[in-house]
Amino acid sequence: MLEAQKKPVHLYLEANPNPNSLKFVVNFMLVEDGVSFDFPDEPSAEKSPLAKELFNFAAVERVFIAANFVTITKKSDILWENIQDHIRNQIKTFLETGQSVIARDLDVDPLFDENDSETVKKIKGILDEYIRPAVEQDGGAIVFHSFQDGIVKVLLQGACSGCPSSTVTLKAGIENLLTGMLPEVKAVEAEGI
Repeated sequence: MLEAQKKPVHLYLEANPNPNSLKFVVNFMLVEDGVSFDFPDEPSAEKSPLAKELFNFAAVERVFIAANFVTITKKSDILWENIQDHIRNQIKTFLETGQSVIARDLDVDPLFDENDSETVKKIKGILDEYIRPAVEQDGGAIVFHSFQDGIVKVLLQGACSGCPSSTVTLKAGIENLLTGMLPEVKAVEAEGI
């Protein structure tokens, strides 16, 4: 009997501004572009077989999956040199099996909602076109949360969550861009950091 052919998986690592996070980049898409999944702890990983496996490492604090990468946030008292190869091998082995990284029945929030106001649609468009690619480059994600009284609230996920430079990025980058492009936006704040 012939054995099933293993899927060729190539992984490389990228550092990002958060010293406790490391981005494991794969040679194919893991999830649809523009969609991300943040698992801030082991109980939240119930719908991701890959995230569940990664939380078996005691050093893993958070798992974030987007596009063609997995960002792992480790406990601050652990050195990357001691765990990165083990985590890399676990991701590679999992992906070679061809399993889905996310359970098929997990609901994905659509980027645009037909009930959004014109301003919210513009905010989401700017976040998606200008900001999301840059934030993903650093192993994280930014998700629109709300807009009220001139204040845009966003969620920072993956490497951005708990990153020392996230406040600078939020104020100097995201807020400047949004207030410059949309006069109705007065400020940008992060929820849950």
